[in-house]
Amino acid sequence: MRLAAGSLARSCGARDMKTVSTRLMPSPSVVIHERRTRWLNVLFNGRADGRLNTGHAGVLLAERRGSYPLIDLRILKTSAQQGEVESGTRRKIKRLLSFQRYCHASRLLRGLVPHTPGSLHLLDDDYLGQAAHMLSKVGTWNFDIFLFDRLTNGNSLVTLMCHLFNVYGLIHHFQLDMVKLHRFLGMVQQDYHSQNPYHNAVHAADVTQAMYCYLKEPKLAEQLTPLDVFLGLMAAAAHDVDHPGVNQPFLIKTRHHLASLYQNTSVLESHHWRSTVGMLRESGLLSHLPADMSQDMEQQLGSLILATDISRQNEFLLTFRDHLDNQDLDLQLASHRHFILQIALKCADVCNPCRVWELSRQWSERVCEEFYRQGK
Repeated sequence: MRLAAGSLARSCGARDMKTVSTRLMPSPSVVIHERRTRWLNVLFNGRADGRLNTGHAGVLLAERRGSYPLIDLRILKTSAQQGEVESGTRRKIKRLLSFQRYCHASRLLRGLVPHTPGSLHLLDDDYLGQAAHMLSKVGTWNFDIFLFDRLTNGNSLVTLMCHLFNVYGLIHHFQLDMVKLHRFLGMVQQDYHSQNPYHNAVHAADVTQAMYCYLKEPKLAEQLTPLDVFLGLMAAAAHDVDHPGVNQPFLIKTRHHLASLYQNTSVLESHHWRSTVGMLRESGLLSHLPADMSQDMEQQLGSLILATDISRQNEFLLTFRDHLDNQDLDLQLASHRHFILQIALKCADVCNPCRVWELSRQWSERVCEEFYRQGK
């Protein structure tokens, strides 16, 4: 850059130096990028110069779980110079920055009230049109979650959850902190293993979308409370978090530490629930609520997630059949609504064969691949 400036100065003369310097000024896109970088540094490091606030970082490193490592944004500069970052790390960084771009572009985070209910707060202008069009049909059974995941640059779960929270007004009802909500959902999405062909964040988004289809059924929707909806969507989003890609019999036979920890009973489901509780507390999403209320919500989340244990299938089917035979289901009772949420989550979890063929085929291929890898 300096050599180019020198040669231009010599050829044009001193009187043209002002013109040369003007040409060498950074473009508006570079200025915007630098401002965005300073904003991200302040948000994540507490300093505008990009250096970590060591006291705060020490607390984060001490509290953060191993499955959600602290990502230092300075690795971008290092990787650009050395070119030694693995492809997996590149994808994670790209996804992280994409999510941060969504947060930065968020009308809510900038203190602006959306003009229309249910508007997107996580999508920038590049994705707004196509993704918003898809979300306008999120309640249809042929919703293509694979296409939606591509449009949101791998952030289908976070984007879908925030959209549904806005649709139901849950953020306002529970007075949720938007930064904490984004952090919690980002942690949940990141704790799904992208290398799993089936049990990954796209599966969680698919189950959440199916759960929404059930929740909007008129006979159920008119009886559900905001707490019921909140628990149903949260359980759907986190029901398989940190799934290792193998089933419970495999963990038991290989004497995995999770099998020992949960005494060979609902091993995976117990882990999903405990991981979700850990992320709720780490993010502080429910910290503003009374302690007894937040603890009750954690327990109900556990009851919903544990219901997805396939080994308990007959138990739930028999209870459901008894209610239908006796015609004694009363959705005005909280316990009966909770039972229906359990049934809805179980149906959403295994609904792939009921999707349109193009989507069902992809899910079938993915689950077969995951089982094949388990047996290799």
